[in-house]
Amino acid sequence: MKDKLPPPYTALQRHPMMPQASHDEAARFNFLTLFNRYLSGEIGRGNRIAYETRVLPAFKVIHGREPENREEIRIAMNQDPFHRMWSALKRNSMEMRQQNGRQIVLRQLDELDARAMAFNEASGLLELDPSVEQPIYAACVDIHCQPGGYHGGEREGDVTVGANYDVGLFATTGGALGSLNNGGGQAVVGWVKANRPDWQPKRILDVGCTVGHNAVPFAEGFPDAEVIAIDTAAASLRYGAARAAGLGVKNIRFVQASGEDLSRFPDNHFDWVQTTMFLHELSAESMPKILAECRRVLKPGGLLLHVEQPQYGPDMPLYEQFIRDWDAYNNNEPFWSAMHGIDLKAVMAEAGFPMDHQFVTGVRAVPDKSLFPASPDGEEEDYGRAAIWNAYGAWKPLGFAGSTSGAEKEISA
Repeated sequence: MKDKLPPPYTALQRHPMMPQASHDEAARFNFLTLFNRYLSGEIGRGNRIAYETRVLPAFKVIHGREPENREEIRIAMNQDPFHRMWSALKRNSMEMRQQNGRQIVLRQLDELDARAMAFNEASGLLELDPSVEQPIYAACVDIHCQPGGYHGGEREGDVTVGANYDVGLFATTGGALGSLNNGGGQAVVGWVKANRPDWQPKRILDVGCTVGHNAVPFAEGFPDAEVIAIDTAAASLRYGAARAAGLGVKNIRFVQASGEDLSRFPDNHFDWVQTTMFLHELSAESMPKILAECRRVLKPGGLLLHVEQPQYGPDMPLYEQFIRDWDAYNNNEPFWSAMHGIDLKAVMAEAGFPMDHQFVTGVRAVPDKSLFPASPDGEEEDYGRAAIWNAYGAWKPLGFAGSTSGAEKEISA
């Protein structure tokens, strides 16, 4: 049984900006890691049993037919006592994760703020713009139950939310992103190098970077490239820039900017534009604007890549759509359901990426086996928080010499 346990919280790599957890705080994170694993696995399977043995038969009696969409399943399942219990436990686990992380950060906030200020003043990696407004779709709720979302704070200029995000991500994912929480970025770099081994992008833009745990691997994987990591949330950027400086990364800048307005960058400027688990945070109005701007700043022949959860569609069973929708209604992800229900390929085509230049591939973040030999591949997915993703990509037309054939291959970091 031990070989199936996630690594302990003490295996998290302590980079210079990482808040330090006490023995009891680390123990709480260990409990939450195992609790989430239990809820997603053994206990989570009870949802399907409840659906097949109670909820679906009752639905058929009442309506005389099968459910026609995930919403009908959700409404019916919300009346089932087992599913209500499971949902309450799962929601509570997220709130406990945020409370523990927040406690760790607030206990040492003075030290963290001072360290971040010193790193950022010395490195020159941070560029804040007070005129950038936090979009309503990012500020309307505390995303992921994190107090203050990604943009709030306890006082002017602090790093509370960025530090809280970083200190708890290892526990939330059960170590599946590796000792620096950077397995997603490493997986994308691995995909790019496997599919375009001779490609050397010179300018890379990461949109919606939060604390840069995915953008930093781009800078490390392509040391001759200039990496620009943007976000509207100054609080996350302060921490992210200091984190990168503490890790010794120099070819990256953290810039406060909105993906809806990239006017600071000229046309055809970047070789590669990346988003990672970002599209589902966007409103229906903002997404086409961001995609259009991504296309404008991307060079002909350049790569646009979105790492996300799979889109819903006729090939995905309605029950699975319902389970994947849990975060939309219970984990402060208001745009999750609508975003995963759209035809993303059509939206990208409307933004200027023709269908024949698009592709869908698989990306799986795999932990460093030298650090986590007890973390096997193929663990059960947590439908939104496990490190298993789809990637929706396109090569910008007009000047791209080559084929996208072979891009559908799944690559693990």
